Amino acid sequence: MNLFRRLIKIVANLKLAIVLLLVIALFSIAGTVIEQGESLSFYQQNYPQEPALFGFLTWQVILTLGLNHVYSTWWYLSLLVLFGSSLTACTFTRQLPALKAARNWKFYQKPRQFTKLALSTELDIGSINTVIPLLEKRGYKVFQQDNALYGRKGIIGRIGPIIVHAAMLLVLAGGIWGIFTGFFAQEMVPSGETFQIKNILEAGPLSNSHIPKDWAVRVNRFWIDYTENGSIDQFYSDLSVVDRQGQELKRKTIYVNEPLRYRGVTLYQTNWDIAAVRVQLNNSPIFQLPMAPLNIQGSGRIWGTWVPTKPDMSEGVSLITKDLQGTVLVYSPQGQLVSAVRVGQGIEVNGVTLKLIDLIGSTGLQIKADPGVPIVYTGFGLLMIGVIMSYASYSQIWALEHENSFYFGGKTNRAQVTFEREIVEIIQQLQESARPSEKTKSLVKS
Repeated sequence: MNLFRRLIKIVANLKLAIVLLLVIALFSIAGTVIEQGESLSFYQQNYPQEPALFGFLTWQVILTLGLNHVYSTWWYLSLLVLFGSSLTACTFTRQLPALKAARNWKFYQKPRQFTKLALSTELDIGSINTVIPLLEKRGYKVFQQDNALYGRKGIIGRIGPIIVHAAMLLVLAGGIWGIFTGFFAQEMVPSGETFQIKNILEAGPLSNSHIPKDWAVRVNRFWIDYTENGSIDQFYSDLSVVDRQGQELKRKTIYVNEPLRYRGVTLYQTNWDIAAVRVQLNNSPIFQLPMAPLNIQGSGRIWGTWVPTKPDMSEGVSLITKDLQGTVLVYSPQGQLVSAVRVGQGIEVNGVTLKLIDLIGSTGLQIKADPGVPIVYTGFGLLMIGVIMSYASYSQIWALEHENSFYFGGKTNRAQVTFEREIVEIIQQLQESARPSEKTKSLVKS
């Protein structure tokens, strides 16, 4: 039992809590700065061995320490649990006893007890019955026992720190719950396709029940708005949430910073691609050919495909495009530019009419579910309330009638100047209510 009490005392130490909070903040910053959940090649390319970032940060260090998924590592969760334990221990060993003590009535029965107060006086005027209405008028809750009086106000200031601790515990609990039950996924879906969330990149051990299985998402249309100089202004996805029978449950057009939310799952617009091109040769049926991104050594993005112009596929042309504005470049097998064609137009190549019907884009969606978010938001709301409550001054006042003298004094935990003015005003009112010949025997000391 002694060992347990010593352990609780260590865990409840304020310095330990501050150190833990700083360490958690440091690793949270690292998780924000270092890209999370990327591929091995990404970290090898951006955090090489030579030269190492800051002289030590390489892809091996990142993967070894788990800095590529900071918030789900065992050591980060351990820090959260230890910090939560520190808050809990501090609440039960300090804050709750302080509140209990603040609620107790404390009567001073001897004059020497007033000498210990930062603000006290001895008067030859005044009485308990006279001072009670003056204190009640200022919001004090007054208790009387024979010739002694005790008054207090601002006990909400003692409750505030407990609310703050409870709020921080809620934030920690929400974060841990989100890590265990949430998931993160990415999908690249062509226009017109319906998909279920399957490309899960990160998932907590309890996330299976939160991954949707009874509904899917249909990409009705994807399009891009361009500026006058040809750069991308914004890209949009018209999405529908559908049930297993294909019935629409919810529909919304999303774009960057305007996601679709459904049953705790959020779909963000993050990327785009060109999935396919639809063409027609002479009067043939319209057929769709997939387009693939071409490696041009980092100088932009282009997509290409090959279109046969003879039934035996002995001849054909290459189609190249860099965006969804509707223009496609046609190249011969020798790599020579034949022509440029826009959607709805046709050109003559290899003795046939090649008509460009449409370019089909793919929307890049980032999908996230974090069931801990409502808990975290509730915690932050309580935290703000608790901080405001903590600013309330907790003030205590004592009075005693003893041998024809009236002893009066008090103390507060903040707003000392305001409290001193309040005490002086009460003393002045006591003097004004007394006979003019009665004088104060001693002055306020501070």
